[in-house]
Amino acid sequence: ALLLQVSVWDMVRRSQPLPLAVLTILLLFSVASWALIFSKWMTFRRARTSNARFLRAFRKANGLDAVAAALEPYRPCPLVTVFEFGYEEVARQIKNHGTVSNKVALERTLQLGMSEEVAKLERHMNWLATTASVTPFIGLFGTVWGIIDAFQGLGQAGSTSLRAVAPGISEALIATAM
Repeated sequence: ALLLQVSVWDMVRRSQPLPLAVLTILLLFSVASWALIFSKWMTFRRARTSNARFLRAFRKANGLDAVAAALEPYRPCPLVTVFEFGYEEVARQIKNHGTVSNKVALERTLQLGMSEEVAKLERHMNWLATTASVTPFIGLFGTVWGIIDAFQGLGQAGSTSLRAVAPGISEALIATAM
């Protein structure tokens, strides 16, 4: 059995300011990231649900004019924005030429609508990417700082033995090994 019981909270309470700052920064990044992940999950869930509702109404409608007239209940839906971009281009072409004559312009307009909606859905994702890139280095900094601190403790004890620095730990390790 281990002779020494170490609590995580005791270690945090006895920490120096720099390790506490590293832990605080990592905790803040973690909480913010999880909040953003949950928010994005809810956003994508709402978008999927509203898209399905709009598609049902779109398929039941008799024509594009009927869909355009009944858009209001589906306003936060990403597909509504894409539909509006396309509908405006079709209406413009029919007004000018009597028919849809430039399918490439219609396709570009629909692509623009899709790009706009994707940009809305991807908002703040760069923050998650930055957090995922930076926080391992902050954690590594804390680890290196702890190793340097441990070696300084060994140097101040004047011995390379763990018995001199942490007698309770070395005795517990020896007892468990036997």
